[in-house]
Parts: sequence; structure tokens; C-alpha cells
Amino acid sequence: VAHTGRTVGRLGEGDWDGKVSEIKKKIKSILPGTSCDLLPDTSHLPPEHSDVVIVGGGLLGLSVAYWLKKLESRRGGIRVLVVERDHTYSQASTGLSVGGICQQFSLPENIQLSLFSASFLRNINEYLAVTNAPPLDLQFNPSGCLLLASEKDAAAMESNVKVQKQEGAKVCLMSPDQLRNKFPWINTEGVALASYGMENEGWFDPWCLLQGLRQKVESMGVFFCQGEVTRFVSSSQRMLTTDDEMVILKRIHEVHVKMDHSLEYQPVECAIVINAAGAWSAQIAALAGIGKGPPGTLQGTKLPVEPRKRYVYVWHCPQGPGLETPLVADTSGAYFRREGLGSNYLGGRSPTEEEEPDPTNLEVDHDFFQEKVWPHLALRVPAFETLKVQTAWAGYYDYNTFDQNGVVGPHPLVVNMYFATGFSGHGLQQAPGVGRAVAEMILQGSFQTIDLSSFLFNRFYLGEKTQENTTM
Repeated sequence: VAHTGRTVGRLGEGDWDGKVSEIKKKIKSILPGTSCDLLPDTSHLPPEHSDVVIVGGGLLGLSVAYWLKKLESRRGGIRVLVVERDHTYSQASTGLSVGGICQQFSLPENIQLSLFSASFLRNINEYLAVTNAPPLDLQFNPSGCLLLASEKDAAAMESNVKVQKQEGAKVCLMSPDQLRNKFPWINTEGVALASYGMENEGWFDPWCLLQGLRQKVESMGVFFCQGEVTRFVSSSQRMLTTDDEMVILKRIHEVHVKMDHSLEYQPVECAIVINAAGAWSAQIAALAGIGKGPPGTLQGTKLPVEPRKRYVYVWHCPQGPGLETPLVADTSGAYFRREGLGSNYLGGRSPTEEEEPDPTNLEVDHDFFQEKVWPHLALRVPAFETLKVQTAWAGYYDYNTFDQNGVVGPHPLVVNMYFATGFSGHGLQQAPGVGRAVAEMILQGSFQTIDLSSFLFNRFYLGEKTQENTTM
């Protein structure tokens, strides 16, 4: 990746600190008896030049950073800066997620992404080991995922499982009788068919993966900065399309990063920007002028990603299903899994369009559990009639309102902005494969291992949905 602007000498962070203290010493020796505050501490500031600026330091942003460094042709060849406004990740989807991994999709791309993730998670220390750091334990629990379908969704489930098997996923169909035999705690009323993932499915600790990725990319030389991207400086060029239509191509040259608790911003010259800002990625796209043109044109096509609030509840139930319990998704949309060994479970249910909660805060609606989740859980698992809710939290989905699938790869008009966003609840489990796909596109000009062309931005303008044939 070529630098924009002049190249600067590369100094490691430690080297730079050493240089600063040397200079301070020199100044002190010139001005005896005076204390030296002539050089303010700039270690918290981002560098003035970076080949790639990644907006968003969640799992998707970190995964892109990891694969860019892993696939670079020479060590230290690419300078990567990750800008994250919330270093505690208190509102990031990652730490608030249920951590499920499942290959039971209808789109081959989603199945392949989740199969690769399973292999990445199983071999995590081959990828993310850092010298002198203890090995990562993601607490990957391969108990499988169990999806239940009603009569009207049974045919869709059957055709989905056929695709899953073709792609190499180990999934089987179960009749209500087989279901009762294997999981005696389940009430099969209203269930016509079930699909059960026998390998590479279950759940893991997403917080551990986030910390492991962050530690790894820092060891690879990725620069981190806590701040907020407030502006892009770009140049424009008018072009005629093959249909003699005038379009304006833009290229971002500079990213303005506003530092925490400060009115200052730091300009960072760059060659490429990755929009991995999750639920807030549409605002970052709008800053670059995406969607600002006349309606119905490519220039006027917005990134259709918005924050949606989802609740996760934790309950205790000593009589509940045992240790072999998979992650269960009910016909009603309610879901649950075990949490640890002490008869605790966590789960919830995605609200309908009419039930969508206000996403401006992360307050939990406890009535939603009582009225919209618990009745479905108690019907499906009679033991849950006596459950006691212990705690709950809310987190954000980066919800793609167009087709609930990810947006990956470059923007057609803002030519050096790439997306890794909009996964609507499965970004966490697909982050390893998506990061690799974006890095391949940047470094080699096309997707290499999994073809994610159907996740490109152009589909929003063309009106071509890449939609899951869902059974829920």
C-alpha cells in the first residue's frame, strides 16, 4: 500500500520515548537549573501518517488489523492505526454478546465464514499467541446449536440443511420424536422439525477473543488511539460512466481524530480507511459524504446500518436442562444457552418491528422478559416455569435494515473507504473470516479465500438483497 504524502522515518514506540528523553536531557544540559517542560507528552496522540486508519476497535476492526499485518508482504510494511472512542468497550457489541457460533445459515457465504471462525477459535493460540503471554482460553463450549421449526418453516429448514451439508457443515435434521429422545426436557408442541449442529457449534467467551486480538495486533505493531473520528478531508474527481452518466469519485486523504477530553483534533494522513464502527458506521459513512447525493442515485445511497437495542437476561434454574444442553433457538425467536456449571442460563428474544425499543440508551426492560420471553421459554422447557432472573444487560446490534447481512469491501464512489459492518448479530462469530476478506481485498484487489461479492455496498443501490432464508 503506497503512502500518501511524504514518508517518515519509522520509530518504534520505545525508540521514540527514548529519543524524547534524550532531547529533554540535552535541553536541560543547555539550560542548567531550569526544569524542562518544553516538549509536551504526545504518546497518546495518533501518528501523523498511517497507511490504513481503522474506525472502530471492536472485533471486526481488530480482525482487519490482524489480517493486514499477517498478510503484509514484508514485516512492518503497513502502518495501521485503530481509532476507538470507548477503550472500556462498555457499549461495544462484543462484550455484551451471547458468544454463539453456528453454521446454520442458508447463504453459502455465511456458512463458510462461520466454518472458518470455528477453525480459528479451535486453533486460537496458533493465530494469536504472543511471546511470554499466557495462552488464550476462549472457553469454547462445543455443545452445538439446536434450531426448532414450526410446520410453516419446516421446508425452509430442510433446504437450508441441504446447503449447509454441501458446504461441509455437520448438521442433522431431527423429528419431534428424535428430539424428545435426545433432549427429554424439551416440550415439542408446535415443533415440526429441528436442525442440530453436531460439530464446530456452541459458544465462546467473546471478551477473551477481543482482548487476545488486541494484545496480538499491538505486538504486531498496530497503533491504538482513543478518540473519535470527526471529519474526513478528501479530493474529488468527476468521471463519466459507460452510460455517459456523470459521477464524482472521492478519495480520503486525511482523517481528523478528536482526542478524549480535549477540543483538539489530530490530522492523520492516510491511504485507506476501514469503516468498522458497528452500530455507528452509518454516521462514519455520512461523514465521508456517502448518501449525500440526490435520492435514487449511487451518490444518494446511504449505508443502511443503524443501532438496534437487544436485551440479554441471565436466570437461575436448578431443575433446568443439564450440561449437554445446546444453544437452543425456539420457533418463537426466544433463545437460551447454559452459562457455566451452576444451573445458570442466559438468553432472550429479538423483538418484532413493533416491539423495537428506543436505542438511545442501554436501560433494560424487565417487563419484556416477563411478557415476551418467559412464556415461550416455559412452554418449550417446562422446568423454566420456576426460573429466577438474576441479572440482565442491553447491547447494540449493527442492524442492516436492508437485508440483515454484512457489508464488506470498498465503496464504489469513495474509493478508499472499505466496510466491515452491518452483520446484524452475527458479526462476532464471523469476524475472523471478514477481517481476512477485507485484508485480501486491500492487499490483492479481490476476495481470495471466501468470495463475499454478494456483501458489497453496490447491492443497496441495485436493490439486490442478500437475504437469509430464515426459519424463525
